[in-house]
Amino acid sequence: MDTYHKYLPTSQADEKWGLTLLDVGYGTIPEAYTYPNEQQHPAAYRFKWEQGRILQEYQLIYISAGSGIFESTNGGKITIREGAVILLFPGEWHRYKPQDRTGWSEYWVGFNGKIADNLIRHSFFSKKKPVFFTGVRPDIIRLYQDIVDYTRHERSGYQPLVSGCVLYLLGLVYSLSKQQALSRTDDDHQQLVQKATALLRENVETKVTIEEIADQLKISYSLFRKVFKKYSGIAPGKYLLQLKIDRAKHLLLYTDKLIKEIAYDLNFESEYYFSKFFKEKTGVSPLTYKKSYSPKH
Repeated sequence: MDTYHKYLPTSQADEKWGLTLLDVGYGTIPEAYTYPNEQQHPAAYRFKWEQGRILQEYQLIYISAGSGIFESTNGGKITIREGAVILLFPGEWHRYKPQDRTGWSEYWVGFNGKIADNLIRHSFFSKKKPVFFTGVRPDIIRLYQDIVDYTRHERSGYQPLVSGCVLYLLGLVYSLSKQQALSRTDDDHQQLVQKATALLRENVETKVTIEEIADQLKISYSLFRKVFKKYSGIAPGKYLLQLKIDRAKHLLLYTDKLIKEIAYDLNFESEYYFSKFFKEKTGVSPLTYKKSYSPKH
């Protein structure tokens, strides 16, 4: 996973919507890396571990891999593991960092607005419980990726759209926390499949193989394939190809990339093979799909 961050301007009209996205990003922090990298962010967002930080916004941070530590005034010190969601509150002192021996992969969104304030006022979220352990979930990762995609281009009217994604993300985290309060036991195989789908989604534009995914999950390829198909209804290789088709559709509709560039990004052998496979799965060629469904037309 590469690194991305963006700090966004907002208008009075955006603020009237009730929830505005202020910043978004993701990245992988390697082992024994100085965290955070202060040169990458505006002054108001920088902090040193010794002093910590106080923001004037909410942030929702998802740790999809690795481990670390979090501390805040009301929440105290909490050990962070993969699948943790950290909610930062405006005006609340906090600090966090990955462990040197593991590093971590993180996604985050920063936001403000009366809708968020109302959720806190009615005790849906509390400063005393700023961390939720949802497990590694591809649906959470997909929401962050959708927000990133929408903010790359900042098309007209994007703020209400991404604020809706943020609200959905908050709702999902809240729902999962309630489910876990009723039942703290997760099926090992279901969690394995969730981790696998998350890894596949994160690596849709890399040359990762199914065997490598199984190796990362410390399970034999044959057992991994059997378990994955049992719980998802599809073989992992076919699932990865479907993700590539979904990603190709998005790139065709919302970017100006050439078909051969998309084929290269998604690691198809050639533009010809990509176009042939795309038509087999969708019934139309990539060019026809772009012409028929692009919002520009």
